[in-house]
Amino acid sequence: MEPIKTISGAVSDLDRSDVDTDQIIPKQFLKRIERSGFGEFLFYDWAKEPGWSLPVNPILTAGRNFGCGSSREHAAWALEDYGFKAIVAPSFGDIFYSNSTKIGLLPVVLEEPDVRALAQAGAGEIDLEAQQVRFGGRSVPFSIDAEIRRRLLGGLDDIALTLKDEDAIAAYERERERPGPLTNAL
Repeated sequence: MEPIKTISGAVSDLDRSDVDTDQIIPKQFLKRIERSGFGEFLFYDWAKEPGWSLPVNPILTAGRNFGCGSSREHAAWALEDYGFKAIVAPSFGDIFYSNSTKIGLLPVVLEEPDVRALAQAGAGEIDLEAQQVRFGGRSVPFSIDAEIRRRLLGGLDDIALTLKDEDAIAAYERERERPGPLTNAL
């Protein structure tokens, strides 16, 4: 996972509330376990609607309760694979929020008027270090859990966090008592 300091660029706007994970990536596309290849199916049913347009930009703005519904991590994978690096909304589904942060997709909670203003500005910058969203001559603060922020700034997914303790884990495995037969080929 790449460290996140700032994300800047154009904004794509999905001015819809209660967008659930089945709308983000429908169930018929959940047949692989790799994290890649889901972007082409993002918002699959909506993409067939006349006039649908969702340009690939670094920032996506959306309505409240984005990512509600089932716990499928494929929803975050699809958004990232499509090209989004951050999603700004008034609120998120809890599991979606967590799944996003674990892959380096930055969810940012702002008040609805600020989300709409960012969408109208058409471009912005999200500064994770300063916890600020800048657009249209404005700077709006946002809150994020300190541990999530530390992990994103450091580019630390769950595996990287575990590997930071690799020496201690190896020492534990070497030193722990093993009653009964050995189960490894050392």
